[in-house]
Amino acid sequence: MYDLVVVGAGPYGLSVAAHAAAHGLALRTFGRSMESWHAMPPGMFLKSEPWASHLSDPEGAYGLDAYAATRGVRAEHGVPLPVDFFASYGDWFARQAVPALDERLITSVAPVAEGFALRTEDGESLRTRTVALAVGVLPFMEIPGPLRDLPRRYVTHSSHHGELDRFAGRDVTVVGAGQAALETAALLTERGAASVRIVARANRLNWNTLPPALHRGPWRSVRAPHTGLGCGWRNKLYADTPGIFRRLPAARRERIFDSALGPAGAWWLRERFAAVGDVRLGQRITSATVTGDERLRLDIAGPAGTSVLETDHVVAATGFTPSLERAGMLDPALRGALRTVGVVGAPEVGGLFESSWPGLFLAGLLTAPSYGPSMRFVFGAEYTAGRLVKGVRQRPAVGRLCTSAVRNSVRA
Repeated sequence: MYDLVVVGAGPYGLSVAAHAAAHGLALRTFGRSMESWHAMPPGMFLKSEPWASHLSDPEGAYGLDAYAATRGVRAEHGVPLPVDFFASYGDWFARQAVPALDERLITSVAPVAEGFALRTEDGESLRTRTVALAVGVLPFMEIPGPLRDLPRRYVTHSSHHGELDRFAGRDVTVVGAGQAALETAALLTERGAASVRIVARANRLNWNTLPPALHRGPWRSVRAPHTGLGCGWRNKLYADTPGIFRRLPAARRERIFDSALGPAGAWWLRERFAAVGDVRLGQRITSATVTGDERLRLDIAGPAGTSVLETDHVVAATGFTPSLERAGMLDPALRGALRTVGVVGAPEVGGLFESSWPGLFLAGLLTAPSYGPSMRFVFGAEYTAGRLVKGVRQRPAVGRLCTSAVRNSVRA
C-alpha cells in the first residue's frame, strides 16, 4: 500500500511528486514525462516568462534557470524560450527530483477500503491511501460541437500536432483567436500550406505587449507590478492569492474563470502572424460536412449573414474545458459522487487541493474554477505542490507512516 500515487507527469504532477518524495512518502508517479509539451510542433515558443515557468521542488534547486545553466543558456526576461527546451527541462527535473518515474498510463482509479485501487494500461493493479490527479490538459481538449463527430482525418485539435509538415500544399482552417491558434496559423504558413485562414468568434485579435523591464523604478513597479501572469494589480491578485479566490462566491469565481486572461497572442508572434492573410473574425461554424471530393464544407455565421467555406482540414485551437466527465480514468461511481462547481462541471477543491472524496487530490487545470486563472499555467505549480502534499500528509494513516519513515531515516 502506497501513501500517494501521482497520476500525471507534466509540470504539476512532477512538482507534486518532488515535494512528496522530499517528505519521505511511499510514492509512485505514473505518466509520460511532459507529454503535452513534447507533442507541440517544433518552432513553438514558451509564452510565459522564464522566471514564471519553474517547476517546484521544496528547496527550489531545480528551477528553469538551473537547467538553462547546465545547457549554457541564459533564461532571460523578455526572451522567449523554445517549447522543446522547456519540455527537456521538465525531463531533467524528473530525473533530479522524482524517484523512478513510471511512464505507463493509469487507466482506472476506483475507491476501495482505506484508499484507492489503480490499474495501469498493461493491467497491473496497485493500492494507495491517496491519489493526486494531475493529468494536464490533454483529456480536456475542446472541439466545437459541429466538428466533434468528424473523423480525425478532417478535424484535429491543435494539441494533436507534433509536426505540421503534412499540411504542406493543403488548405487549412484554424479555429480560435488565442496563442495556440495564432501560432499554429503562422507555423502552417511558414511550412508551406497552400492556404491558411483563421475563423474565430472574437470580434478582434488581442496581442500582449512587449513586457517592461524586470527591474524598473519604484513608481512604475507600483503602477503595474510584474506577476507570473503578466503585469498589473488584477493579475497580481490572481497570481498571489489563489486561496482568497477560492473563498469568493461560486458565481463570481465562474465569471472570472470564463473571462480572465482571455485569448491573446504573444508580442513576439505578431510580426510572423502578418503572413496569415485570411482572418475571419466574429464568425462561428454552424455545421460541417464531408463533400464528395473529400473536403470539408463549413457553414459559417457572421455579422454579414451566413457563408460557405470549403477546406481540406480544420485545426481546432479552441482550448480546454476542465469538465469532470472528461476525467475518464476515474471510476464512474467516484466521478458521480464528487461535488462540482460551475456549468463546466469541474470538481470542487478544498483548502489543500483535496476533492470532496477524502484522499483524492487534484492539481492543474481541474482546479482552475476553484483556485483561479493561475492554475491554467505552469506558474500555478509552485502554489499547488507544497500545499497538496501537506494535505496528503495530514491524512491520518499517511501522517503516521511518513513520520515513522522520517524517524527511521534519521536513525539510520
